[in-house]
Amino acid sequence: MKRSGGSESEKRRKWETSYSGLALRRSCSLPEELHGRVEAALLVLRRRGCFLRDLVKVRDRDVFTAVSRVLLGQPGTTYRYLDTRLFTIPWHTDEQRGTCCDPDLSAACKALWELNRFFCSDVGDRKEGDVFKQCRKELVGAIESKPSVEGDTESKDSEESKPSDDGGDSESKQSEEGETESKHSDDWDIESKHSEEEGPSSKQDAAWESRHSDEMGDMKTKQTELGSPAGSKQHSEGKHTGWKHRPAGSTETETTGLGPQEKPVAELKHSLSGYHIEDEEDEDQQSGQGCSNLNPAKTTCPGPTQFNVTLLNYMDPAAMSQLKEEPYYGMGKMAVGWHHDENLVSLSPVAVYSYSCHDDDKAGVSSEEGPAEKGCWRIGLKVAWDIHTPGLTLPLQSGDSYYLRDDLNRTHQHCVLAGDSARFSSTHRVAECSTGTLDYIQSRCREALSNLSTDPETGTHSLLSLLPATLQGYEEIHNEVEFEWLRQYWFQGQRYTRFCSWWARPMGQLENDWREMELMTQLLLAAVEEEGQPEEGRREMAETLLTALTDRQQHRQTWRDRCHSSLAQTLPPEEAPVDRPFWADDDPSMPLPFDLADIINRVESLLWRM
Repeated sequence: MKRSGGSESEKRRKWETSYSGLALRRSCSLPEELHGRVEAALLVLRRRGCFLRDLVKVRDRDVFTAVSRVLLGQPGTTYRYLDTRLFTIPWHTDEQRGTCCDPDLSAACKALWELNRFFCSDVGDRKEGDVFKQCRKELVGAIESKPSVEGDTESKDSEESKPSDDGGDSESKQSEEGETESKHSDDWDIESKHSEEEGPSSKQDAAWESRHSDEMGDMKTKQTELGSPAGSKQHSEGKHTGWKHRPAGSTETETTGLGPQEKPVAELKHSLSGYHIEDEEDEDQQSGQGCSNLNPAKTTCPGPTQFNVTLLNYMDPAAMSQLKEEPYYGMGKMAVGWHHDENLVSLSPVAVYSYSCHDDDKAGVSSEEGPAEKGCWRIGLKVAWDIHTPGLTLPLQSGDSYYLRDDLNRTHQHCVLAGDSARFSSTHRVAECSTGTLDYIQSRCREALSNLSTDPETGTHSLLSLLPATLQGYEEIHNEVEFEWLRQYWFQGQRYTRFCSWWARPMGQLENDWREMELMTQLLLAAVEEEGQPEEGRREMAETLLTALTDRQQHRQTWRDRCHSSLAQTLPPEEAPVDRPFWADDDPSMPLPFDLADIINRVESLLWRM
């Protein structure tokens, strides 16, 4: 162990370049009418019961998310995280006025579409350093967090709340035998798995944090807090004057000059000159993984930003028992642990709108007082793999928005630090949905069914091609439709049909297409078992069929177990998972049985005899 080297100027330069992709929009800079519509929409969605905790899969076990959420977005779009596919309630635009929702929900969806449209036009206009410019008070210095008391309690908290990208507390005692978050909050950082499945970078992150978590938990590194929370709702009172509202289509954002207490960013960084922590000079440092990227590429998502979904979250600290402490910087209680947002288009920005339901007795508390700072919700950021650069916390007033731009989501992790009041957030994203739209899966169905021929006179079905590549292709599509769409949809119970009928007809058509693919598998089985086929061709077909059937049987059992787990049984009927498709083995309408064990044995025996 040795102290990290480097001159003070290098440390200052590292800090100044580490968070350039972060931009803040104070509540006063959004149109007051938009605030009113968005906040009313969030309350309508909650009142109607649209915010629900997801039953997700982490480390091969099911857990409930601590946060309740619902997905809105472009019609036919989905968003996948933690082995869970969320299906959008479509937001209603001026051009897309549907009848899938009742008038109240339709108005709520349209309000959030208007917010999304505002973000799309604004996110590219934020200038570097905007995060440091406040509406009412500018940043007056880097605030050092006080060293925590080193005691048994904190040591325990730090150990238990090690953030990682693999999904949650590794020592969690929560199980399917009836223990839920009412007793344990071990899944406080359920979103921490976001991106671990999507790319190698986060696995490096998890490995690095595993090696260094013990020493970092004790360091309690200095952090910087930006901004100052005001207890009152500023956009309603009209007290902020720093930002001037501009039309959504304009290209410039005007700001006022530096006031008496406003300091340039560079000047504010001098308070970090005494910053140092201990670290091992290991391979991470030598490879550059232990430091921030001082010259990040300016490549961005091509073209104007088009957020296609917003993941709405609702968090009430009073209902989230035993929130754990942020273990690295002493930032406070965490509602969501350190994570990257996963399944996004590379280098695309994220825009977040925050709405806190403040109690009246907390309004008007000065931001210079400790209780107000601790009582507001905050966002924490840190450079991934980097223990040299201080972390950052960003206090949020109700109605504030912030942007994670450029490659900030990839190179950094963020967390959500709990405030005293309940909070909504609308997180607008460019979801990577090349394989996650209704158009995509419908095109895949057409591709698979193109190999099925039907005699117009007799109605007899046959396969057009028995080439192994063709057979393998449509059997993979068969599995994709069943396990990535049908079972994902029905695992979330009746929640969508309760709120919105948009998905009812498309999912019915997907199920019809899937039944046709079951018939195609039956035809392939018949071809494999036909004695007149050349032996080499039969072997290739049999091997292709066996691989598909074995995978299908395993996944069906996995989904059956999830649908009938102890946690799933705690949900009310309208939210409980539905084991669908499911049918009895003697169902005459189905070409193959649900349980494929006997067929798998037949194919294996056939291969053994060849």
